[in-house]
Formats: sequence, structure tokens, C-alpha cells
Amino acid sequence: MGSASSTLTQYDIEDVQEHCNNLFSQQEIVSLYKRFCQLDRNAKGFISADEFLSVPEFAMNPLSQRLLKMVDGLNFKDFVIFLSAFNPKASMPQKIELIFKVYDSDYNGKVTFKDIMEVLRDLSGSFMSDKQIEEVLIRVMEEAGYSKDSSLLLDDFVKILDHPGLKMEVEVPVD
Repeated sequence: MGSASSTLTQYDIEDVQEHCNNLFSQQEIVSLYKRFCQLDRNAKGFISADEFLSVPEFAMNPLSQRLLKMVDGLNFKDFVIFLSAFNPKASMPQKIELIFKVYDSDYNGKVTFKDIMEVLRDLSGSFMSDKQIEEVLIRVMEEAGYSKDSSLLLDDFVKILDHPGLKMEVEVPVD
């Protein structure tokens, strides 16, 4: 599984389904595998950062450099697990965990004020100054019960973001 010349067996499909908590149907997994093979241009069994950048929507994303750190070298199973967080059937904690990983750029299990500033800077581009971003972020963190010196753990992110009515939906086309 993973090279463009190989095909998925029923066992492979069920194994991938199990690893992504059955968020994708068998047909969706087959479609994702076809897309994976298209991206894996050298049929190495994994997708490199450069291959991910060949997807225009990915390359244009203001967080693409952060996401590249997360996806560089993914095999098919890990590729599907990564995409699971974007599935409408994914739980809110699954989606929040992905967001946490985007902010935790040094992978130390903590998100600092500086980490959040960097992401917000990437997202806002030149529309907001660093001073404006910092003022808004300080206010938001204080309202959530944290200070500028706080380091947020995944549980903190879940506590802050897991509210009824908050929607985090991104559609990933599988065909």
C-alpha cells in the first residue's frame, strides 16, 4: 500500500478505516488513495512537502508552511488520519487537536503567546499590525482566564474551543 502501482486490498481499506475511526467510507478511502497516488509522483509510498505544495489550495493557505511540517513524509494511512480532522463527522476534540498541532510549531506539547502571535500574523498578513494582533490576543486570553505568560496545553485548547455552536468545518473533496 502506498506506491502508485499498488492497489488497495479489502484488508487495507478496513485497516485504514479502523485507524481513522470509520470517518471515511470504503469508497471515500479508495478515492483518497487515488488522490494520494497522484500526489506521490515518484511512487515512494509517502508524500513529500513539495508534492503537497502541488495542490494549489494547500500552497495558497497562509498556514501552509506550518502544515507542511505536519504532513511532510506521510504514508497513506497517516495521510487519511490527517485528513480525518477535516471530516464533518470528526469530533470537536479531534478538530481542536489538529488546530493545537498547527499552533505548537516546536512540538513541545505547549502553545505560548508567541506561538499564537506567529499564527495570527500568518493569518492576518498585512491587514493587522503586530501591536493590534497583540492587543486582541491579550484580551482574548484574559477573557479565557489566561495571561500573556501562560502556556496552553491541549486540554486548555479543548476547554477554550469546545463550545456548542462553534463550527469548524472544512470540506475535503475525495473525488
